[in-house]
Amino acid sequence: MRGSQGPTALPKVSAAITLPKGMSRSLLLGTIGMPGNTAYFGLLDICDPKPGETVVVSGAAGAVGTLVGQIAKLQGCRVVGIAGGEEKCEHLVKELGFDAAVDYKKKNILTAVRRAAPAGVDCYFDNVGGNISNGVMMNMNMYGRIAVCGAITGYNDTKPVLYPALQPTMVAFQLKMEGFFVWRWMHRGRWEEGLNQMTRWVEEGKIK
Repeated sequence: MRGSQGPTALPKVSAAITLPKGMSRSLLLGTIGMPGNTAYFGLLDICDPKPGETVVVSGAAGAVGTLVGQIAKLQGCRVVGIAGGEEKCEHLVKELGFDAAVDYKKKNILTAVRRAAPAGVDCYFDNVGGNISNGVMMNMNMYGRIAVCGAITGYNDTKPVLYPALQPTMVAFQLKMEGFFVWRWMHRGRWEEGLNQMTRWVEEGKIK
């Protein structure tokens, strides 16, 4: 409710940001909008990638996933994207600068990720859940971090689906896993921080 002080209170944010001259306003619906902030805060605050680490993102060809991979590259990471179809995978590598891409429709995820990330996975940005995420998690390094943004694999399930328990893997590799809604950073007064940084990266040609 407006005026309340709890976690559901409407935060004070600017009505809009000023884009540099010549920059398309359509970016406000994607890269310099909610998808951009989802990628920015979910990766940098939750996964906290370090230079030289390996980042894997599922749903990598989507509005959020494409940005996660590009931001991870700006942090000096090796980036592996998981997407469906050769065309999407080719786009990730050739156009967006991902180091490798895995086509989940054709390959065993556990084995394919192991080949694409021979040094193991330090950060996993999860958009899909299900067997894809189980395969990635089996390749995580000690003290790996996982940001759970979505679970699209099961959104249309009409019956419960059983997956292997996560706890043994999380304990064995001492993993950190955290789910999130991007509005968290709006309530914390940091919304413009993400939008302004994404704007700078687009203006500098570092984000497509």
